[in-house]
Amino acid sequence: MKNITLSADEDLIERVRLIAREQGRTLNGAFREWLAQFARSSGDAQGFDALMMRLQNVEAGRRFSREESNER
Repeated sequence: MKNITLSADEDLIERVRLIAREQGRTLNGAFREWLAQFARSSGDAQGFDALMMRLQNVEAGRRFSREESNER
């Protein structure tokens, strides 16, 4: 595992440490989880773009009225 150095406001770091401690985690562990989630989310955007490209030829058959679109 590689170490990195980050800078942040001292008060922010203390607040986040308290939150992590309340959740039974360390600040380091919480940050690693955030990094993994952040890396996955960029792939989600690419997946969304690919889905939109595949669906661009899909047609509903007709245009819906404003009332029909807002029906619940």
